[in-house]
Amino acid sequence: MDKLKINHEKIDEKTAKKLIDICPFNAFDYKDNKLEINAACKMCKICVKKGPPGAVEYIKEEEPRIDKSLWSGIAVYVEHNKGKIHPITFELIGKARELAKKAGYKVYCIMLGFSIFESAQELLHYGIEEVFLYDYKELESFKIEPYTAAFEDFINNIKPSIILIGATTVGRSLAPRVAARFKTGLTADCTYLDVKENTDLIQIRPAFGGNIMAQIITPNCRPQLATVRYKVMDSEVRSKDISGKITVCSMDIKKLQSNIEFINIVQKEAEENISEAEIIVVAGRALKTKKDMALAYELAEVLQGSFAGTRPLVEAGWIDSKKQIGLSGRTVKPKLIITLGVSGAVQFTAGMKSADYIFAINKDPSAPIFSVAHFAIVGDIYEIVPKLIEDIKIAKSTHPSSKYRVPIFE
Repeated sequence: MDKLKINHEKIDEKTAKKLIDICPFNAFDYKDNKLEINAACKMCKICVKKGPPGAVEYIKEEEPRIDKSLWSGIAVYVEHNKGKIHPITFELIGKARELAKKAGYKVYCIMLGFSIFESAQELLHYGIEEVFLYDYKELESFKIEPYTAAFEDFINNIKPSIILIGATTVGRSLAPRVAARFKTGLTADCTYLDVKENTDLIQIRPAFGGNIMAQIITPNCRPQLATVRYKVMDSEVRSKDISGKITVCSMDIKKLQSNIEFINIVQKEAEENISEAEIIVVAGRALKTKKDMALAYELAEVLQGSFAGTRPLVEAGWIDSKKQIGLSGRTVKPKLIITLGVSGAVQFTAGMKSADYIFAINKDPSAPIFSVAHFAIVGDIYEIVPKLIEDIKIAKSTHPSSKYRVPIFE
């Protein structure tokens, strides 16, 4: 690690005062005729460049370089609920296989739980080389200590270069613990992944409120960990054929002990999840009053779709935060999404641009939403939407067997 070294033999009261005066961060303390650098130092090196010659020296220390050849393969964490695999797993497998072709790696899965061998067999239809299964009673329900211990055992034995984890409630709890165990980097909520020829993982995610897209790499750390949002990547297509194998792993059961005891598990009531919707109508800030939301609700109803909104509507208290689309809300990937008066800020479009068809209505011809839309109407939603609803009703009565693919969209 780079550091600043004070050559005390060249420091007197006059020299110390000069260094204190030129430091913009007040990073020097002079007590009992001794100059020290405190925690406020930002390593700007002004004291080296403009301070008394030789008083402060910048020392660059070379860190030990990791041997990347010891790490190989891409591992996908399989999230499941009592054996029912979360769809994000198949999205991660699809991306892992894509990256593996570039890096010359194999693709592995790690699955933790109890009595899950049959569920693990489903993974063999997705072109992976091996499923590493940790099947213990202690792993029946998600507890952070035993899950982290099992994950640590897997990494120590297999040494995967890259690990992909879903950015779910479980993934966001587990990934940081695993990264901390190996003192490696973790990039959360990635929207794009790629790999260099030297096997460094390129991790891209929104930063500063979505105003920029940050490219992150961990060139001297292994394994490389990234969490990925649901509905961002394309799912791997299931094959009828089976490939790969399942390896049942064993470890010291003492490491799977937990300080957490489950007294009772209460099943959460099912609620609508816009991430799963095939058709979504999104209202934007162009709606003048809360009552006008009825217009968007009606359009969603005639299309048998779901309703959602943008962040300003959530902040105004017009819709629930679970209905918000964007970086600070939900990521969606429907077959059809219709935006009503949505400007199309980066934060919003990042959460919906993977939709099969984007239909945008906005009276501003220069609205950013039009740059990602497949179909666009420049005009007032208060004039266009009622006519659109009427046309859809007519089309549906003419084609009663059509669910949402009506002539107006063809």
